[in-house]
Amino acid sequence: MTLTELRYLVAVARERHFGRAAEACHVSQPTLSVAIKKLEEELDVKIFERSSGEITVTPLGQELVRQAQVVIEQAAQMKDIAKRGRDPLAGPLRLGVIYTIGPYLLPELVRQVIDRTPQMPLLLQENFTVKLLEMLRNGELDCAILAEPFPDAGLAQAALYDEPFRIAVPAQHPLAAREAISAEALKQETLLLLGNGHCFRDHVLEVCPEFARFASGAEGIQRSFEGSSLETIKHMVAAGMGITVVPELSVPQEVPRHIRYLHFEAPIPTRRVVLVWRRSFTRYEAIAALRNAVMACELPGVARING
Repeated sequence: MTLTELRYLVAVARERHFGRAAEACHVSQPTLSVAIKKLEEELDVKIFERSSGEITVTPLGQELVRQAQVVIEQAAQMKDIAKRGRDPLAGPLRLGVIYTIGPYLLPELVRQVIDRTPQMPLLLQENFTVKLLEMLRNGELDCAILAEPFPDAGLAQAALYDEPFRIAVPAQHPLAAREAISAEALKQETLLLLGNGHCFRDHVLEVCPEFARFASGAEGIQRSFEGSSLETIKHMVAAGMGITVVPELSVPQEVPRHIRYLHFEAPIPTRRVVLVWRRSFTRYEAIAALRNAVMACELPGVARING
């Protein structure tokens, strides 16, 4: 068997479709199918159950797929070890970031990395927490920047900063003249939420638990609307459709005239942002360099966590 065949194996298990797996591997479907058949014959086991339009992995096949992922990662580590002998930071770093952090952290972080470690370009992926964790486990990412809490995947992690939340209200709203308001004061307001899958949605519902009953189902549609991104929701706030809760770094330095950003009264809700990576990942210097680059960013209004 070859590493190429093992990569095909992992791709089919991930995509559950030979055509999509072939496309992901940049080969023709017949080439991939022949390689998988050869692998099954060599191992004398059935790895995939094939039916009309659907591929499932057999129980024994799941074990083989996990082992193939380990072998692929270890083979990549051999290259990493060789590179580290010449330059510990040489080569791209594949970084995942959740949607509610990426637009506000990445512009300066990328500049910092280019200035500090130009030999280590960032290959970036924005996605939901669950998807990024899956990509980390599969070896598709080297590390990710997430907000706690998230499912424990046995990952190593380093805290980056604690980020307070702010309240965005229309400029003409009765609350707009206040400097700070309590979470209790939001109970009577129309709250605009991110859609399902965004961990920040869950953070907001922790701050305002009374809105959880409106967050799913049509019954509470008059009280709770959903948007696909924080920027979309901000436009809805500016148009007077309701209020929302946002992370500190998303507050622009020059506030638009149709929206106001208010502070929470104590206790101020926050989220902890962390850098996570697989414990088997060997480029420790790259992780340290990335963390140092984050700490060198301005990050107005957040509390950096040193050490």
